[in-house]
Amino acid sequence: MLKQQQLTFREDSTFTITQFTDLHWIDGRKEDQQTLRLMEEILDAEQPDLVVFTGDIIYTGPVSEGEHHCEEPLQAFHDAVQAAEARQIPWAVVFGNHDTETLITRQELMNSVLTFPCSMTQAGPAELSGVGNYRLPLSGRDGQPAASLYFFDSGSRSTVAQIPGYDWIHHDQIGWYTELSRNEQPELPALAFFHIPLPEYQHVWERATCYGNKQENVCCAHVNSGLFAAMVEMGNVVGTFCGHDHINDYWGELHGIRLCYGRATGYNTYGKEGFHRGARMIRLREGERAFETWLRLADGTVIRDQPEHSPTL
Repeated sequence: MLKQQQLTFREDSTFTITQFTDLHWIDGRKEDQQTLRLMEEILDAEQPDLVVFTGDIIYTGPVSEGEHHCEEPLQAFHDAVQAAEARQIPWAVVFGNHDTETLITRQELMNSVLTFPCSMTQAGPAELSGVGNYRLPLSGRDGQPAASLYFFDSGSRSTVAQIPGYDWIHHDQIGWYTELSRNEQPELPALAFFHIPLPEYQHVWERATCYGNKQENVCCAHVNSGLFAAMVEMGNVVGTFCGHDHINDYWGELHGIRLCYGRATGYNTYGKEGFHRGARMIRLREGERAFETWLRLADGTVIRDQPEHSPTL
């Protein structure tokens, strides 16, 4: 099974990741098939080493009157990841707020995710908040550690009565990350993946030069739990990647970390006219504490240079 294999840099020193986000797969309807075709085209064009799904792979929430809701979440998830599975490309997932909104729990969905031959996903420590906090190491061509990929469950809705809105990555998850990071070689780069953006995604747009589009609010938690500060202190994370806000796709650098949105992939959800669905591509090079990133869109366009936005504060 592929999941037993070590993720390794290629002979040309590269490791390429495709980030799909916010598929919102429901039941295989026309829009879901559009999403599938888009993923297939991108994977065939880019031939990545890993696919990362950053949440809301399926949509189990309420639907408009007269619309059909998701009735078979496990089947929906199975269908949503088939583009990667059929090509035997290793893939990993973090859950979003809509994956387990109704019908299924995070643990039930994770139990299914772990059965896929190409899934690199791990359930993570049972004592931590959320389901699916884990680290995937990348090996160099010599078999030695060369980079790390961190995955965090950013939750769904706040469970604190007096705090409305979205959940946040909790103190115990941050402690888990810092403990693992202490045991890594400090010069090796790391990337982090989660669904709901951190508050710093708003800060970077206001205070630094960013590249890309911000067409809706940064829908983060009302609480800043300190994950970004921990990443700055540990010094290993060079980039973070989220989804959640479907018509934002910008990135900017704050305190040495590039905060990146993905590009929304799914057709079964809101978007904006002229703002094509697609994916964010990420390429690491062995021995470098940096990464390249670009967008590949549904119309075949590849965007390497996104529009520049100057800080407002």
